[in-house]
This record gives sequence, C-alpha cells and structure tokens, in this order.
Amino acid sequence: MNNNLRAYLLGGGIGSLSAAAFMIRDGNVPGENIRIYEAAPLLGGSLDGAGTPDQGYSLRGGRMLTFDNYECTWDLFKSIPSLADENKSVFDETVDFNELHKSHSQARLVDKRRAKVPVTSMGFSMHDRAQLLKLSLADEETLGADTISDWLDPSFFETEFWYMWATTFAFQPWHSAVEFKRYLHRFMLEFSRIETLAGVRRTVYNQYDSLVRPLQEWLQQQGVRFILDCKVTDIGHASVDGKFVVTGFDCIRSGNSEHVDVAAGDLVFFQNGSMTDASSLGSMTSAPEKLDKTDSHGWTLWEKLAAAQPGFGNPAAFNSSISESYWESFTVTQQDSAFFDKMQQFSGNEAGTGGLVTFKDSNWFMSIVLAHQPHFANQPAGVKVFWGYALSPDRIGNFVAKPMSDCTGEEILRELCGHLRFDLDAVETANCIPCRMPYITSMFMPRLHSDRPLPVPKESKNLAFISQFVEIADDVVFTVEYSVRAAQMAVYELLDIKREVPPIKQHDHALSTQFEALFKALK
Repeated sequence: MNNNLRAYLLGGGIGSLSAAAFMIRDGNVPGENIRIYEAAPLLGGSLDGAGTPDQGYSLRGGRMLTFDNYECTWDLFKSIPSLADENKSVFDETVDFNELHKSHSQARLVDKRRAKVPVTSMGFSMHDRAQLLKLSLADEETLGADTISDWLDPSFFETEFWYMWATTFAFQPWHSAVEFKRYLHRFMLEFSRIETLAGVRRTVYNQYDSLVRPLQEWLQQQGVRFILDCKVTDIGHASVDGKFVVTGFDCIRSGNSEHVDVAAGDLVFFQNGSMTDASSLGSMTSAPEKLDKTDSHGWTLWEKLAAAQPGFGNPAAFNSSISESYWESFTVTQQDSAFFDKMQQFSGNEAGTGGLVTFKDSNWFMSIVLAHQPHFANQPAGVKVFWGYALSPDRIGNFVAKPMSDCTGEEILRELCGHLRFDLDAVETANCIPCRMPYITSMFMPRLHSDRPLPVPKESKNLAFISQFVEIADDVVFTVEYSVRAAQMAVYELLDIKREVPPIKQHDHALSTQFEALFKALK
C-alpha cells in the first residue's frame, strides 16, 4: 500500500471524487490519506440537486448518459454500492432502472403551431450533407480554432438535425468545430436515433442523488476527509530538476486563512475551471443576478498557474465571452400533476420516456424534459418536478416581451404555456426557479490544442488537472465521462498503476454504425 503518500484534491466535483476512488481502489492509497477541499458547503460541483417540496427544487442541469459509451464512468460505478440496495452497484441499479423506463420520444420537436414536427428525415440538402461530411473527415489541426459556422452554411442551422443535435448537446453555431466533430464521432450511434433519444440512459434520480451521494458515502466509509467551505486561493510551487512541483497551498476556511504544506512525494489534483462558476438563482418573483468570474473567483487559481507555466493551458480561451457561453435553465416544482397530465396527453410520452421536447421556433430556443418521478430522493408522492433550459436567453420571448435572462420564474412559465397553448391553471401550483450560468458551455468555445493542459502535463512532477478543461484525445467535453476519464488517467499516471484505463469505444469505426448514419443522413 501507498501508506505514506498523501493526496490533496482541490475542488469537490465528480472529477475529484472519482480520483479519490481510483486511488483507493486501484492505487492502494489509504482513504485517510486523501483530503478533498471544496469551496461550497456541498460536494458534487456541477452535478448538483437540492431543495425541498415546499421551497422548491433546483438543479442546474441533467446529464445525458449512455451504456454504449461512458467507459470510465461505468468502470467506476460498478464498484460503488447503491444507497438503496447494498447488494447492487450504482451501475446495476442504473441498468435495472433503464430496463423499466426506456426512452422513445414522440414529441422531440414542436413548432410554432404547436404541431409535433416529423423527424424521420434530418432535413438535409445534398449541400448540407457534403459540408457535414467534409467537417467530420477534417483533422483537428485543419479545424484549428474554427467555429461550426465556418464550415457549415446558414441553411444547415435550419435543419431538423441541427434543432435536435444542438439541444441534446447544447451546441451553438459559434462553438468549436473540433468539439462538434468529436461529438459526431463519439456519439455516431446516437445520430441514427437522435429523433427518439432511444440511446439515452437516465439515473434513478438526479445525478447528485444517484451518482454523487453514493460515491461520497463510499469514500467516507474509506476514511476520506472532506474539507468544505474552504476556498483555495494560491498554490506554492518550486522547480525541481526542471519539473513543476507543488510545495503547498493557501486557503480560506470559515473566514480564516490557512496554509497546507505538501511534502515531497505527495500529490495534488486540481479542478481547473468550472462550467457552473458564477451561477445564480432567481425565483418566481425575481430574475437571477447577472454574475461573472469576478464575483466568485472560480477561474482565478487556474489563471495564476497558467501565467506561471505555459504548459498549463490558457483559461482566457474559455472564459472571455459570456455572451457566447451562457444559457439559462429552470426547475419547476408542482404540488399537483396538472402540467404532467397535459404534457402526457400532448406528447404521448409518460414522464421519463420522452426526453427533451424542444420548441424549435421559440425565440429563446427552449426545451423541457419530464423525468421519471420522483426526481429527488426526498420528493414526496404527489409532488412533481421538471426541468428546462433555453439556449438563447438574451432574446425577446414570443409570449413575454423581454429576454429570458430578465425574466422571473412566473414569466418563464407564461412563456412555456404560450408555446404549448396551455391555460395558466396548468402551472397554478408551480414554483419555477431559474438559474443563469454564464460559463455553462465555455468548454465548447473555439480553442487551440495548447489551450487545454494534459491531465498530467509533461512539465509537472506532482500536480494533475481534472476537469472539462483538460486535453483528452477523441473524447468529448460536457459529459460526466470526461471528468471521470481525466481523473482515472491522472491517478494512473502519477501512481504508475499498470491497470489499463478503459479505452474509448470506436463505434464510429464499425461499418454497421457508419451505414446506419449514412442511411439516416440520406433520409
């Protein structure tokens, strides 16, 4: 066992939690030698989920999962016991749940007439197909820092495919062509079933209750210490034999400044950047406050490190244009089933089987999803919760004459009911909590290969990076898998673990998958 090694994990998101688990499971590091420092009062980072039936529930987002991908995620959660049944792993629990609740959307797109849009065809012209093929075959060096719209004409962004792909994964035309290409390859299996979302898998509850809580419980049982409400402000370092070595770090804990020494041979894992940094919540009567990185300083530490060491990336590529990286979500808690009943009648889907419903002509580019109920572990029978988001919150609404970013929860519900032609009594008992996220798609911003550090940069001796802002060849950001894979790669490299990191499944290389994608594109 690595009895003498100590590990310090700066940030309490899914990446750090996963790294701690891999160190214990595969690196034989005693749990009591691992410390996780988190500025917030709760662990989980972007995988949040909180609230009560009376005050209303809130979660910033819900992550799409698949069993065909997410190799490192399921490798981890096959080892973590379910909170509901200790004889089952979280993976087993998730498989069983999805056997009972299969996704098959019957109302993926809805137009301004409140009609369900036929989506068997992707709506491509031959020109669209040719451009998409050219982009998908281009190498990343050629794509460089280009945007998607640099490679695809405006007509492409009016196709049924774009409406579905963009809202499933949260792409905008001005986002990175490299990231778009990676998604086309990584999720080629989903291309042929994008209209039904048949490949999408869900956790039993929201990801905080279903992934973070059981992982945290397991780590706690192993002796891992969690230091919450503790903000790391600076990392001390030295150069040893030409390598960057962390010697300690400063933090503010409960208002008091502290310094933590990092001894020779100890390891530091740092979550650089955050897609939910500077998030703010509104209410039924107030819009979310408009914050930026100066309000939370979540990017500051990475900016300091990157300035000191060129190989540690370029945060400015990701956090310099809020207007291109922000959108807004909302969580609705109801004390009755009125809205759910109307949606089931309209869509033809029971809650938990339909996935996203996108209002394609919405000025806000709004979508909603009704998950299987309960969606929170402490959600009582009779209470219903659904989630939605809009990719264009800076635009004036169709039914509310103001941008979504200036709207209260009550106004968002009015806009939603306008698109569905529902009377407002469908949301009479609803509590809608909006959430503004200025950097939510910052990892999709156009960037160069050098703008993201490797999980363990070649210049580093004992520091690893774990986040959505590291470089992993062929994998895709904005997924739980990316953070977990970065954690596994970093742990295995720094601890010299011989076990192989699960390889990315190259579904796009299979002739059957290529044929199905081609057939779908030609429809």
